[in-house]
Amino acid sequence: RPALHHCGASTDVAHAAPTATGTKAAGNVRGREPTTHFFQPSSVDPCPFVIGQVSHAPYAEGVNELVCLDLPCGEAMIQRIQRAWDAGDAVFPLDQRFPAAERQRVLEAIQPTLIFDGTSDVRRDGLPVQQGDAVVIATSGTTGTPKGVIHTHDSVHASALATSKYLKVNESDKWFACLPPAHIGGFSVLLRSIVTKTPVITAPQFSIDAYNDAADNGATLVSLVATALARVNANRYRTIVLGGSRPPENLPINCVTTYGMTETGSGVFYNRQPLDGVEVDIRDGVIHLRAPMLMRGYRNSPTPIDADGWFRTGDLGSFENGLITVFGREGDLIITGGENVWPETVEDRLRQHPLIADVCVAGVNDNEWGQAVTAWVVSRDSQLLSLEDVRSFVKETLPSHCAPKAVVHVKEIPRTALGKPRRSDLVATLSD
Repeated sequence: RPALHHCGASTDVAHAAPTATGTKAAGNVRGREPTTHFFQPSSVDPCPFVIGQVSHAPYAEGVNELVCLDLPCGEAMIQRIQRAWDAGDAVFPLDQRFPAAERQRVLEAIQPTLIFDGTSDVRRDGLPVQQGDAVVIATSGTTGTPKGVIHTHDSVHASALATSKYLKVNESDKWFACLPPAHIGGFSVLLRSIVTKTPVITAPQFSIDAYNDAADNGATLVSLVATALARVNANRYRTIVLGGSRPPENLPINCVTTYGMTETGSGVFYNRQPLDGVEVDIRDGVIHLRAPMLMRGYRNSPTPIDADGWFRTGDLGSFENGLITVFGREGDLIITGGENVWPETVEDRLRQHPLIADVCVAGVNDNEWGQAVTAWVVSRDSQLLSLEDVRSFVKETLPSHCAPKAVVHVKEIPRTALGKPRRSDLVATLSD
């Protein structure tokens, strides 16, 4: 059995506090052992902090720190989150895959006041957080300066409870956390585990072995992206929460698709249905949301939330019969010869071609068409498809204006950690 370090109930709240963490081996990934973290009620050793309550311990006098978590997902990260919240501080997970220059760029944009490297805190010049702030997540920042999305204890709590209710999480469940914690899809697994006191097995990164080892050790719930789902046996888990890029056509029955973003504290639509408390308004084709799990605002930019609490997502879509349909990002829409083309629609068709392993479609500025539909194609073997082959295949099921006017053969499609294609990166290569 894991060793349990008790953190008992506060004298001024009527809720049991969770213990600190115990560990249990669950496979080995690059020399780091995934661990299981158990949160259990205790009645010993008074502790002024209760996970899962909107009101935490009295906030520290003076500065509320922003603690940068500069370490992989694991027990030390979870414990440091607890200590930060206990002190009235907020946490900011730093992407461990960043090269030095990108790391420095993000740190300068987010401005944490402390950096925790797994063993100790290092002070740096930064900006404190407001009372009640719990988490700051950096947006991917592929263009411009990364934005620091601020979530309060209230929004973290609302997200954890709403997602857990939809998934029918119970005392026999256990999460497996394997997505990068620097992204909300990965970090929210840790946060909802803390809030709901649901055990979690962690791994510093996804691997098939870690996925299977976690299942062997009792994990029943996992958040994955489509690229990872394609590599595993989905039946090992009770439920797989699928985020990131558009889901595959043949989705396993135990998969729940999600729609959300950093600003919404992870998914707010599960299987196209809004979670409890989520309101939807479609204005000029753009999805607007109002929900208790929305961010407070940006750390380094004006808030996009209006005076009535509505957040403009920047995604085009519709909401009919209680179901959301997301067409894509405003900037992704291709207008070619006056016709609208959604890149995902063309991608879905091209993925059905037996010689195409992966594909990304985007619009490229064109003097004649305004934008030319362009496909970047990864071939399954050495045989390269011609432009006419690609166009003919698309036109079998889609209007002719959807057929690419150019094909670029590449070795791989650049993607975010959550599997979304970096369209702008591919377009930029054509102007280099």
